[in-house]
Amino acid sequence: MPDQQRRAQPDRDPDSAEPEAETDAERRRRRALFLRELTEARELRARVQPRRARAARMRQQMRMRTFRW
Repeated sequence: MPDQQRRAQPDRDPDSAEPEAETDAERRRRRALFLRELTEARELRARVQPRRARAARMRQQMRMRTFRW
């Protein structure tokens, strides 16, 4: 259990007394990394489960066809 708690907290220098001030650049960098990994995971799932991925694509196409602008 203590390992999980340690992993949940970001790597910060315990000696620094400054508050957590995340810049926009850091946030955008983390977001871009997350979105890349998410896309990669979706592509992997599509390769591993082609039938399920095809059904999901069909559902998405149907949603887009019935969407009103």
